[in-house]
Amino acid sequence: MKTIKYFTLIFCLFISGNTFAQQISKAELQVNGLTCSMCSRATETSLKSLGFIETVSPDLNRNVFVLTFKADQKVNLDEIRDKVQDAGFSIGDLSATINFKNTQVDAAGLAELDGAVFQFINAKSKTLDGPVIARIMDKDFITSSAFKKQAAELKSETYLKGKGVVQGKETRIFHLSI
Repeated sequence: MKTIKYFTLIFCLFISGNTFAQQISKAELQVNGLTCSMCSRATETSLKSLGFIETVSPDLNRNVFVLTFKADQKVNLDEIRDKVQDAGFSIGDLSATINFKNTQVDAAGLAELDGAVFQFINAKSKTLDGPVIARIMDKDFITSSAFKKQAAELKSETYLKGKGVVQGKETRIFHLSI
């Protein structure tokens, strides 16, 4: 009987470990301020220091880095932003492929996936399933002029702060456009 309990416990842990699927599989990151190959190299080196990044492929013609992420680790978008800024540059645009698993977007545009909260700017009352390319619209993920324009249109405190109260707790909310 004890053996069956242990087997069941191990099986449940194994299953729950495997159900933690990477929610973001890849991203295309446009970096502003790159003027030479050394600038690109500094940014690439900074990004590669993040443990959840599998590969960084620069495209110097477009000032874009294509990032692929390790399947078994959770991606932290704020850390990507911080690494670009630490290298002395800014993000002009970040589009990510997010793997939604039958995720319900409510009437207000909010959705939760694996503990991350997303506010969709242009999608409400729908179900997302499978990979979706989404543009991160938060401050320091788009140009400052694009952020100011979006802030004026949305008139949302959570958009300005990047945080809001979800289920009684202040939470980081990523604003997305699909």
